Amino acid sequence: MHPDATSPSHRIARVAAHLNPTRPQMEEGGAALRPAACRAKGGAPGFKVAVVGAAGGIGQSLSLLMKMNPLVSVLHLYDVVNTPGVTADVSHMDTSAVVRGFIGQQQLEAALTGMDLVIIPAGLPRKPGMTRDDLFNKNAGIVRSICEGVAKSCPNAIVNLISNPVNSTVPIAAEVFKRAGTYCPKRLLGVTTLDVARANTFVAEVLGVDPREVNVPVVGGHAGVTILPLLSQVSPPCSFTPDEISYLTNRIQNGGTEVVEAKAGAGSATLSMAFAAAKFADACLRGMRGDAGIVECSCCI
Repeated sequence: MHPDATSPSHRIARVAAHLNPTRPQMEEGGAALRPAACRAKGGAPGFKVAVVGAAGGIGQSLSLLMKMNPLVSVLHLYDVVNTPGVTADVSHMDTSAVVRGFIGQQQLEAALTGMDLVIIPAGLPRKPGMTRDDLFNKNAGIVRSICEGVAKSCPNAIVNLISNPVNSTVPIAAEVFKRAGTYCPKRLLGVTTLDVARANTFVAEVLGVDPREVNVPVVGGHAGVTILPLLSQVSPPCSFTPDEISYLTNRIQNGGTEVVEAKAGAGSATLSMAFAAAKFADACLRGMRGDAGIVECSCCI
């Protein structure tokens, strides 16, 4: 006889099976509990999102912000170390998204399977004296491995790539997807939203207005002189002196270095990057939902 489905022990078992899909608990009779049957699945229908690199400086804050997003119904957190602690911490937030944690290369496939959006902040951070390009040798291999997993487990997912140097990691990801036959330029997006956020903030400071009222398009890449703020296209329309243009361009292009030096070796721009990544991810989710008029800058191939 099966136990009463409303009994406390049965409900606890169902929740445990849902939150730990890689170690399903068994009902009497040997049938594995199905996550889809669990009432702990979450509230209103939404999207399944994975944060790959969730235990890092950007990943932890980003995981928190994505847990707060009402469009997220399932949130998978993956990293090679320390994921259980981040998962437990974030999962206690009383928002509708259900959080599951995955750790190690052997669980990457499970973390990615069925995802609608994959956000990748994985990789080494910048340190004083380093450029984003200095990270290439380390982060290129990390991005390649993750994207191979995406191509296998969720080939139709939108990928938001944060790992630096974005100018170089986006082409690497594109080549991985091309070899797998899953490449679509509309689904591979390098996240450069932080450049826009900085531009909005610094321009607002010069104009003496609320940065939420300012929009500065930033094109090009996400490294040094490739970051090109279009100061002639600022909304609302305004004009700048040559000195202001020089000041703003230099500060926007070197905003990341400003933070690295201010932290004196203790980290890079993790908090503002997590904010920008969450903003970009929200735009992607709203676009996937069918909302009109969603416009964000990104690095694309």
